[in-house]
Amino acid sequence: MLTNLTGFFIQLGITAVSLWVASLIFNGIRFANPSSLIVSALLLGFANAVLWPLLVLLTLPLTILTLGLFLLVINALMLLLVAKLVSGFTVSGFWTALFASLFVSIFSLFLNSLMPDTEMTIYRLPPSGRTISM
Repeated sequence: MLTNLTGFFIQLGITAVSLWVASLIFNGIRFANPSSLIVSALLLGFANAVLWPLLVLLTLPLTILTLGLFLLVINALMLLLVAKLVSGFTVSGFWTALFASLFVSIFSLFLNSLMPDTEMTIYRLPPSGRTISM
């Protein structure tokens, strides 16, 4: 249980750092205070876990027609939705949200690659050569 909670907080931190760096790079993204950054990261993670699969399923024909490029639009709309819901987090427009969501996705992927894989260390199979006796 604690391992799942640790992974959750690591992912929340990665999303928060990615959003913060995006706000430093893109002029159209602003956070009023650190709490709005944390709430935005939490809500963005929730929206990506719950709403994103539903939106992908509903827009599947358009996604196939655009060869997957419409997924970038869905990511931008998710960022704009979070900006509308969280006071203290502003995104200036759609194009800023599009490029910022692309940056946040790539930067989060990079930061996730630096983190140790806790699932693999917990569920690791014994090395070959060893046998488990019963």
